[in-house]
Amino acid sequence: MDELVAILDDDNQVTGAVPRSVMRRDNLRHSATGVVVRNPAGDIYVHRRTPIKDVYPSHYDFSAGGVVAAGEDPFHAVVRELEEELGISGVELTRLPEGDYADDHTRYHAYLYTCVWDGPVRHQPEEVEWGAWMSPAELVAKLDDPSWPFMPDAVGLLGAYVRSLV
Repeated sequence: MDELVAILDDDNQVTGAVPRSVMRRDNLRHSATGVVVRNPAGDIYVHRRTPIKDVYPSHYDFSAGGVVAAGEDPFHAVVRELEEELGISGVELTRLPEGDYADDHTRYHAYLYTCVWDGPVRHQPEEVEWGAWMSPAELVAKLDDPSWPFMPDAVGLLGAYVRSLV
């Protein structure tokens, strides 16, 4: 089923809802979430998206998140996406500054968080095909390595935060 996505104006006000496929096809402005997951040692969870993802397939990412559904509170979307993608629930989420991202494939307002998790990570098979913990220094080195294609929105919105951890 093609989920309904809330569409935003430039002031981040909801103006309507469309199916996800229409949002992607027309690159409509929407809301999305992102959570940088760290372990107690300070490492960051990095994962590779599956090749069937609708935007940036097979790219690496260092945040869990996704699109806010029509009528969904952004915070609830953060909690839902973290549980769906990585099987993480019941964590304290620390808010990071919100941001806006736009390119030829996606345009959205981001609700960004970080959390600390010391339990197992369980990938949603449709979304995540690989994952591992990396120190901030290892991750920054990978961000600068062209053989590791990272999600450009994660780098644009959260790259400075990750680099500040080194």
